[in-house]
Amino acid sequence: MAKILHIDKDTDLRAAVEALREGRLVAFPTETVYGLGAIATEPAAVRAVFAAKGRPADNPLILHIADSGDLARCASAVPPLAERLAEHFWPGPLTLVVPRAAWVPDEVSGGLDTVGVRLPDDDTARRLIRAV
Repeated sequence: MAKILHIDKDTDLRAAVEALREGRLVAFPTETVYGLGAIATEPAAVRAVFAAKGRPADNPLILHIADSGDLARCASAVPPLAERLAEHFWPGPLTLVVPRAAWVPDEVSGGLDTVGVRLPDDDTARRLIRAV
Protein backbone atom coordinates (compact mmCIF):
# COMPACT_ATOMS: atom_id res chain seq x y z
CA MET A 1 0.00 0.00 0.00
CA ALA A 2 1.29 3.46 -0.86
CA LYS A 3 2.02 5.85 1.97
CA ILE A 4 2.79 9.55 1.68
CA LEU A 5 5.68 10.71 3.82
CA HIS A 6 7.05 14.22 4.13
CA ILE A 7 10.73 13.42 4.36
CA ASP A 8 11.62 16.92 5.40
CA LYS A 9 10.63 15.60 8.84
CA ASP A 10 13.16 13.29 10.50
CA THR A 11 10.57 10.66 11.45
CA ASP A 12 9.36 10.39 7.87
CA LEU A 13 12.95 10.35 6.58
CA ARG A 14 13.60 7.33 8.79
CA ALA A 15 10.45 5.66 7.45
CA ALA A 16 11.53 6.28 3.84
CA VAL A 17 15.00 4.84 4.56
CA GLU A 18 13.40 1.81 6.20
CA ALA A 19 11.14 1.29 3.18
CA LEU A 20 14.11 1.40 0.82
CA ARG A 21 16.11 -1.00 2.98
CA GLU A 22 13.14 -3.40 2.91
CA GLY A 23 13.23 -3.37 -0.90
CA ARG A 24 10.25 -1.08 -1.34
CA LEU A 25 10.14 1.91 -3.67
CA VAL A 26 10.15 5.57 -2.65
CA ALA A 27 9.28 8.60 -4.75
CA PHE A 28 11.55 11.53 -4.01
CA PRO A 29 11.96 15.05 -5.37
CA THR A 30 14.71 16.16 -7.70
CA GLU A 31 15.18 19.55 -9.29
CA THR A 32 13.21 18.50 -12.38
CA VAL A 33 10.77 15.72 -11.47
CA TYR A 34 9.93 13.24 -8.75
CA GLY A 35 12.05 10.13 -9.08
CA LEU A 36 11.00 6.62 -8.20
CA GLY A 37 13.85 5.14 -6.25
CA ALA A 38 15.22 1.89 -4.92
CA ILE A 39 18.56 0.89 -3.51
CA ALA A 40 20.76 0.27 -6.55
CA THR A 41 22.45 -2.80 -5.05
CA GLU A 42 19.12 -4.57 -4.57
CA PRO A 43 18.36 -6.10 -8.00
CA ALA A 44 14.79 -7.13 -7.09
CA ALA A 45 13.98 -3.59 -5.96
CA VAL A 46 15.53 -2.16 -9.13
CA ARG A 47 13.42 -4.54 -11.22
CA ALA A 48 10.38 -3.28 -9.29
CA VAL A 49 11.17 0.27 -10.47
CA PHE A 50 11.16 -0.95 -14.07
CA ALA A 51 7.88 -2.80 -13.51
CA ALA A 52 6.20 0.16 -11.80
CA LYS A 53 7.21 2.50 -14.61
CA GLY A 54 6.55 0.04 -17.43
CA ARG A 55 10.14 0.72 -18.48
CA PRO A 56 12.05 -1.71 -20.73
CA ALA A 57 14.91 -3.46 -18.92
CA ASP A 58 17.42 -2.21 -21.49
CA ASN A 59 16.61 1.45 -20.70
CA PRO A 60 19.10 2.26 -17.90
CA LEU A 61 18.26 4.05 -14.68
CA ILE A 62 20.22 6.96 -13.20
CA LEU A 63 22.21 6.50 -10.02
CA HIS A 64 21.57 9.47 -7.76
CA ILE A 65 24.36 10.40 -5.36
CA ALA A 66 24.50 12.64 -2.30
CA ASP A 67 27.94 14.23 -2.76
CA SER A 68 30.18 14.89 -5.76
CA GLY A 69 32.85 12.65 -4.24
CA ASP A 70 30.49 9.69 -4.71
CA LEU A 71 30.99 9.85 -8.50
CA ALA A 72 34.32 8.03 -8.23
CA ARG A 73 32.59 5.15 -6.38
CA CYS A 74 30.08 4.70 -9.20
CA ALA A 75 32.62 4.75 -12.04
CA SER A 76 35.48 2.48 -12.96
CA ALA A 77 37.16 5.66 -14.21
CA VAL A 78 36.11 9.30 -14.17
CA PRO A 79 37.17 11.11 -17.34
CA PRO A 80 38.65 14.60 -16.77
CA LEU A 81 35.80 16.17 -18.76
CA ALA A 82 33.25 14.52 -16.45
CA GLU A 83 35.11 15.95 -13.43
CA ARG A 84 35.03 19.44 -14.92
CA LEU A 85 31.35 19.20 -15.79
CA ALA A 86 30.51 17.96 -12.29
CA GLU A 87 32.46 20.83 -10.70
CA HIS A 88 30.61 23.36 -12.83
CA PHE A 89 27.05 21.98 -12.97
CA TRP A 90 26.54 19.88 -9.84
CA PRO A 91 24.41 19.77 -7.91
CA GLY A 92 21.88 20.13 -10.66
CA PRO A 93 20.05 18.51 -13.56
CA LEU A 94 23.12 17.06 -15.28
CA THR A 95 23.52 13.32 -15.69
CA LEU A 96 27.07 12.18 -16.38
CA VAL A 97 27.49 8.92 -18.26
CA VAL A 98 30.68 7.21 -17.11
CA PRO A 99 32.17 3.70 -17.28
CA ARG A 100 30.38 1.84 -14.51
CA ALA A 101 32.04 0.45 -11.42
CA ALA A 102 32.01 -3.33 -11.00
CA TRP A 103 29.46 -3.13 -8.14
CA VAL A 104 26.78 -1.43 -10.30
CA PRO A 105 24.26 -4.17 -11.16
CA ASP A 106 23.27 -4.92 -14.75
CA GLU A 107 19.69 -4.12 -13.70
CA VAL A 108 20.66 -0.47 -13.15
CA SER A 109 22.79 -0.03 -16.27
CA GLY A 110 20.55 -1.97 -18.62
CA GLY A 111 23.49 -4.31 -19.17
CA LEU A 112 25.66 -1.52 -20.57
CA ASP A 113 29.28 -0.85 -19.59
CA THR A 114 28.30 2.70 -18.56
CA VAL A 115 26.09 4.24 -15.90
CA GLY A 116 24.35 7.60 -15.64
CA VAL A 117 25.12 9.45 -12.40
CA ARG A 118 23.42 12.58 -11.08
CA LEU A 119 23.84 14.76 -8.01
CA PRO A 120 20.38 16.29 -7.50
CA ASP A 121 20.02 19.90 -6.46
CA ASP A 122 17.40 19.07 -3.87
CA ASP A 123 18.27 18.95 -0.17
CA THR A 124 15.59 16.38 0.60
CA ALA A 125 16.83 14.02 -2.09
CA ARG A 126 20.42 14.31 -0.91
CA ARG A 127 19.40 13.79 2.74
CA LEU A 128 17.54 10.63 1.75
CA ILE A 129 20.46 9.30 -0.29
CA ARG A 130 22.94 10.02 2.52
CA ALA A 131 20.68 8.33 5.06
CA VAL A 132 20.45 5.15 3.00
